[in-house]
Amino acid sequence: MRDWLEGSTLTTRQAEIRVQDAYTLRCIPQIHGASFQVFNYVKQQLEFEMNAANDNPLIFEEANETFVISGGNFHGQPIAFALDHLKLGVSELANVSERRLERLVNPQLNGDLPAFLSPEPGLQSGAMIMQYAAASLVSENKTLAHPASVDSITSSANQEDHVSMGTTAARHGYQIIENARRVLAIECVIALQAAELKGVEGLSPKTRRKYDEFRSIVPSITHDRQFHKDMKRLHSI
Repeated sequence: MRDWLEGSTLTTRQAEIRVQDAYTLRCIPQIHGASFQVFNYVKQQLEFEMNAANDNPLIFEEANETFVISGGNFHGQPIAFALDHLKLGVSELANVSERRLERLVNPQLNGDLPAFLSPEPGLQSGAMIMQYAAASLVSENKTLAHPASVDSITSSANQEDHVSMGTTAARHGYQIIENARRVLAIECVIALQAAELKGVEGLSPKTRRKYDEFRSIVPSITHDRQFHKDMKRLHSI
């Protein structure tokens, strides 16, 4: 983060404006880092399973003799646990993103920026509805993040009396990832507008390059418009 902010005139020293920043800003390395640790764990578990013999039965041949051994390597619990952790890690990235963008649009928190970053506060909504959308997506993720692996149900005449529900975890995980990408796209649109209002000449060289890159995709908010096209363009990156 220090590398990305090097040279910026928009940052402040501790206690220059407030004693401490909110957790969503001050604790980014800890919050994001915890999610990245989860992703490493998920990657490791998936690689284990992809390289494992996870069928049943397992067939071995030794000294011209074939052995057929029935076992449980097929059970999806390792994957189900990993994907349930993935859901939590991604959900929290979206959660903290929504809280950051809230600080940019809320006139009680965003310093001297206009309410909802509106070009005409009181007449035009600006980014207000985008924050609504982000809050809705984050709330949906909280429901989807419930661990599927705790919800086993019996099948096959009670022979398969404990199942992993890993497929459910995968489907919910996919939806959470899509929702999180939309939330991050919304934060990007709002951050671009906030930077423009603050003065892009004050950005660090690295963040200025990113600003120019994304601004070529999403135009400034000069009047109320449908923002779903902007979010869709960023979501596809």
